[in-house]
Amino acid sequence: MNASDPIRVAPPWHVGERLLQTRAGVAERMAQIGPKVVRDYMPDQHREFFAQLPFLVMGTVDDRGDPWAGVLEGLPGFAVSPDPHTLRVAAVPDADDPLLAGLGPDRAVGLLGIELHTRRRNRMNGRVAAWDGKRFDIAVAQSFGNCPQYIQSRDFHFSRAPSLRFPGTPRERDGLDDAARALIAASDTFFVASYVDVEGGAGRAVDVSHRGGKPGFVRVDGNVLTIPDFSGNRFFNTLGNLMANPRAGLVFIDFARGDVLQLSGRAEVILDSPEIDTFAGAERLWRVDVRRAVWRPGALALRWKFDAYSPTALATGQWPAAA
Repeated sequence: MNASDPIRVAPPWHVGERLLQTRAGVAERMAQIGPKVVRDYMPDQHREFFAQLPFLVMGTVDDRGDPWAGVLEGLPGFAVSPDPHTLRVAAVPDADDPLLAGLGPDRAVGLLGIELHTRRRNRMNGRVAAWDGKRFDIAVAQSFGNCPQYIQSRDFHFSRAPSLRFPGTPRERDGLDDAARALIAASDTFFVASYVDVEGGAGRAVDVSHRGGKPGFVRVDGNVLTIPDFSGNRFFNTLGNLMANPRAGLVFIDFARGDVLQLSGRAEVILDSPEIDTFAGAERLWRVDVRRAVWRPGALALRWKFDAYSPTALATGQWPAAA
């Protein structure tokens, strides 16, 4: 599959998603339920949910074609839906946040609203319909809910007003340093942005998703990350995108310090390998060769206190210890 070619779509799934659905034996069922659960508007429940959140996870694509995942934060009410087809966000990324390069009029974005203390999450993908550099409106293209699997429960508080910018100096590298590897190896949660360019006038579609497991579920080998893919909703939004366009943007958060590690690189989906069986619960694997890394210390005003692991995360395995 050539990543430069437009992707064919059978609403709401494109060819990469359908390929994985077919391999999983759920293509017929997904063809039936997809139009029922993936909407081109936000239902009232989702509109109310987004309005109560203190942060959003966002995915954008910069002018080099690299996807980035990151976090926008604000006091609850900073994101509101004035009508079912619009989400208005009163926050923009910091000047040194790689998210910013992918924002602007008519740019495609992906959003995840997630409430860690309740394990609720809803997705919304669309395009920037209005932008003034301080706030923006997103026209809804896709809106759908997600299950609470693999979300670790955490309570939040603000360490400062979210409008106050952080004092830390960002570090940008072509790969991972020791501090980045240590954060990744200790993480039980990250978020991933991916995208495809679709044909038929639909343009670019960006998505951002949550991933969770036990600490260490992301294996680090130099600049290469290997991630198990567990049983989920069978939509295959992320891996379907990566099958069609092997670029991924990841964000890891130090929940206690507010540090943010944002990565972008080349991705590979592994469907057949003896290595899959070495990680209990993995149905397939995917890898990211990190090409760009941005560490932003203290970037977030939010802090989170760990509460409990997701039961589904606890049911998964660990990587075998190195010999």
